[in-house]
Amino acid sequence: MFVKTGAKSAIPGRESISPPTPDSRSRGTVYGVLFAIGLVHLFNDSMQAVIPAIMPILQDSMSLSYGQLGWILFAINFTASIMQPVIGLFADKRPTPALLPMAMASTLTGMLLLAYAPSYATVIVAVIFVGLGSAAFHPEGSRVSHMAAGPRRGLAQSIFQVGGNAGQSLAPLLTRLIFIPLGQFGAIWFTGLAALGIVIQIFIARWYGRTLKATAQARKAVVRKALNPAARKRILSAMLLLLLLVFVRSWYVTSVGSYYAFYLRDVFGVSIADAQIYVFLFLAAGAAGTLLGGPLADRFGKRNVLFASMLLAAPLTLALPYANLTWTGILLTLIGFILLSSFSVSVVYAQMLIPGRIGAVSGLVTGLAFGMGGIGGLVLGSWMDAAGVAAVMRFCSFLPLLGVITFLLPSDRKLNAWAEENGAEV
Repeated sequence: MFVKTGAKSAIPGRESISPPTPDSRSRGTVYGVLFAIGLVHLFNDSMQAVIPAIMPILQDSMSLSYGQLGWILFAINFTASIMQPVIGLFADKRPTPALLPMAMASTLTGMLLLAYAPSYATVIVAVIFVGLGSAAFHPEGSRVSHMAAGPRRGLAQSIFQVGGNAGQSLAPLLTRLIFIPLGQFGAIWFTGLAALGIVIQIFIARWYGRTLKATAQARKAVVRKALNPAARKRILSAMLLLLLLVFVRSWYVTSVGSYYAFYLRDVFGVSIADAQIYVFLFLAAGAAGTLLGGPLADRFGKRNVLFASMLLAAPLTLALPYANLTWTGILLTLIGFILLSSFSVSVVYAQMLIPGRIGAVSGLVTGLAFGMGGIGGLVLGSWMDAAGVAAVMRFCSFLPLLGVITFLLPSDRKLNAWAEENGAEV
């Protein structure tokens, strides 16, 4: 929560000398690096999307219940959730470019195991490897995006995040085009994608290392102040509201991305293969919304975009359970675009809220999104076994309504004022 990185926490009430990170806004936007890290994010999250994509196949081949499918989601998402902020804290103290290719190597291992997994237990081990790779990639990827952003932080985070959301949107197409015809062994194709990701990560890591050295040479010693109790309380309250938004969004996205195909099968009699098209519409529209959300936040304010995404999505999600099949496709597209427009914005807002802790804050927000998605997958899957898919989907339709409370978040102007009070750069 301190202004500058590179030193241990100050004793409350005292001052300490700490070398700051030069303001990235003084440099230009490095679009080549941004698009490269966004492409690797697409690779990473498309392989992560293999897990929900393969679930209908595993349910049939291994005779799994919805609850057991929920444990698969929990394994990958909770692994990423726990490890992301831990790795982010480590990276804030000791940025490690080598983590980028190492993360992709872990994901490659998971894909290889998944292709040959003979049992449910082996599937769990495989998805843990994928989760660990994701956990290592996201904090350092967000740091690279921040370093390459220059003055356009919202746009930079959108370019980074749209790769991830585009990768996740491929899950239903993977089910339809790869796993239904090829079965579980179809996961072997993604080892080649991971290998290509490792090559790109090596080049990004070299740029990252050179930039770190240049940054270290440009540092100057400055006075860093400890946050006073009132400032800590304000920041904590705002962070809790932001995490509420992450919770609401994660549970809703999990309900649609992982289980909506089963809902369409049970309610409308749509085949699992055809149901993937509807899920794809939701996730692909979400990727487009992610790309637009950052520039809108740069222009109209981060808080305003966060609040608007919940306010505009809520009436559409409430109407969805009562729509016919045609309107279901239309509403899913609109909901995905609006709801996920806040994804990259929530990360940038958290970085503004706690300046100087890019890795830890990015790891916390994206890690919590994965963790909440994992818990949501487990809870919703178990609940579906007891109450049925349709009843649970009706419950999930109310979640974005809860997110409207984010209108209480401090405005961007307030965040800048808080930072100035404590000598921070945002």
